[in-house]
This record gives sequence, C-alpha cells and structure tokens, in this order.
Amino acid sequence: MVKGISRQVIVVQSPDKKLFEQAIFILKDDAVGVTDEQLMKEAQQAIRNPKTDGKRKLWYYGPAWACAGAVLTGIAWIITALI
Repeated sequence: MVKGISRQVIVVQSPDKKLFEQAIFILKDDAVGVTDEQLMKEAQQAIRNPKTDGKRKLWYYGPAWACAGAVLTGIAWIITALI
C-alpha cells in the first residue's frame, strides 16, 4: 500500500458495459491549466484509438531481417567463391 501520494484521476464510464464498467486515467503532474473539455477529449481519444506498444506492426520485422541476412550471406558466399 502506498501512502502519502495524491494523484488526480479521470474516470470515464463505459457506454457499453458488456466488458468494461469504467476507464481510469491518471493525470500527469504537469497537466496544470488544462480544461475539462481537453481532458475528456484526450481520454475519449485514448479509449477509441489506443496506442500500441509496436507489437502489432513489428510482426514482419523478424522475417524481413531473416531474408536480409540470407541475402547477405548468399552474396558473401558468392564473393568468396569467385575469389
């Protein structure tokens, strides 16, 4: 249990409560002077379009690097075979 820390939060109620009842956003300390409308707009945007950590877009990097390595290895093999 953490004691002595005060944080500001925004609680957004879910319109469709099949899976989630509410979303809780913890505000940064430097969020001073931001209007309620800006906070709600940012929270709703985060709910509609969550930022991924890049895992969805990186699925093809493994095969791409494997192919690039195979091509470079093939080129190195051809160069050494010709020399």
